[in-house]
Amino acid sequence: MPLNKDIHKVMVIGSGPIIIGQAAEFDYAGNQACRALKSLGLEVVLVNSNPATLMTDKSMADEIYIEPLTLRAVERIIEKEKPDSLLSTLGGQTGLTLSMELAKSGFLKSHNVRLLGAVPETIDKAEDRQMFKDMMEKIGEPVIPSKVVTTYEDAIDFVNNQIGLPAIIRPAFTLGGTGGGICRTQAELDEIVKNGLHRSPIHQILVEKCISGWKEVEFEVMRDSAENVITVCSMENVDPVGVHTGDSIVVAPTLTLADKEYQMLRTAALNIISELKIEGGCNCQFALNPDSFEYAVIEVNPRVSRSSQTS
Repeated sequence: MPLNKDIHKVMVIGSGPIIIGQAAEFDYAGNQACRALKSLGLEVVLVNSNPATLMTDKSMADEIYIEPLTLRAVERIIEKEKPDSLLSTLGGQTGLTLSMELAKSGFLKSHNVRLLGAVPETIDKAEDRQMFKDMMEKIGEPVIPSKVVTTYEDAIDFVNNQIGLPAIIRPAFTLGGTGGGICRTQAELDEIVKNGLHRSPIHQILVEKCISGWKEVEFEVMRDSAENVITVCSMENVDPVGVHTGDSIVVAPTLTLADKEYQMLRTAALNIISELKIEGGCNCQFALNPDSFEYAVIEVNPRVSRSSQTS
């Protein structure tokens, strides 16, 4: 695609604090984004709360702000720097969530800032558990039996009367699945449901049937504004479903898939990114039954994810 001549000054939001073994991949992605933007002759404004990153080196951006990654702090920087664009997909979940909040509040529109990568409608479809489930059903992609709930009582009722234990709790809009987990006993169910509802900024969780032991396969896909889609890379988690992706070794390309399985999941990933209308990179995660061709879509990250660095 040719460079969009309307873009001159781009803001990049970093991913914030990094601890050993976690989140350094988002610093890598962010500094690569800054390098790519500068190589195109664009002015880059960077905000990150963590000074101990490559991203905040003075050579990475034209203006660097080491400030708290809060809505008000980012708003003040936009008011001062007046960027014409904000890149939403290279700062992990932190950057994605902040970008969505800025767009939904009307702040970006009032300051003539365009959102690059994923628009709020796309982010909602991928991050809101009910909207995601509805979208998958619309395009005929299988999902794990589940229910989106916002109350403790509804979660307990769904598990006890419909899917049984073990069950998985997935909070909406949390980084790395924070607040979720596998419930094997009633005591674990009680604790994780309460924690998941508390951790989710919209107090929403997805309660789903546990398919621990299935293969976990991911596809990194890209789409441009002309609706061209490509698969960048296929990946396979060494650990099965049940071990969080962030704690698992991921290898690329996939090692154990037959061609029929590979093509089946590749086609599904391309269908998903086309429906989401993402402009840029996207990570699609699948669970595959090792004893059949049965699969289910686990989730989609409308942004650069941990596994993106593998590709």
